[in-house]
Amino acid sequence: MNKLIKKIAVVGPESTGKSTMSLLLANHYKVSWVPEYARYYCANLTAPYTLQDEVNMYYGQISLEDAVLAIANDDFVICDTTFITVKIWSDEVLGETPKVVLEALKDRTYDLYLLMDIDLPWQDDPLRDFPNQREYFMEIWQKELKALNANYKVVGGIAEKRLKNAIATIDEFLKIS
Repeated sequence: MNKLIKKIAVVGPESTGKSTMSLLLANHYKVSWVPEYARYYCANLTAPYTLQDEVNMYYGQISLEDAVLAIANDDFVICDTTFITVKIWSDEVLGETPKVVLEALKDRTYDLYLLMDIDLPWQDDPLRDFPNQREYFMEIWQKELKALNANYKVVGGIAEKRLKNAIATIDEFLKIS
């Protein structure tokens, strides 16, 4: 894995445009993109997910990330979410976080997190669970990022304005890093 490549993660509560935004940003900057593994994994589940599923999603996400980093020739990559999502969902739905995830939090860091604001309208999706708890999960995301002493910025705005705000945030980060 190339440690010199910076990692910019697009994170946040459900239905805040993370996947769309991360792909738009990767295309804008012409850099490599790490998709969200959990979306593919959950789409194929035939039963409610378990703690073992969360562990599997953790390993899937970091494997995808490591694979992209291994072949990327970019100064930075854009990640559609991170395994912190595993911690948040495990805590909320299953009441505990897998030990492997807790241990990795301090070691697998990201250089910048774009925390997508909840100012977008909710979009129904069979893989989304909490349409009425967006404010709660926004607070959880901020708490988790602060606990990691993470470099993060909240990105809001509708449509093109949201993209412009994300680009401005990344441009500012790149100037000072």
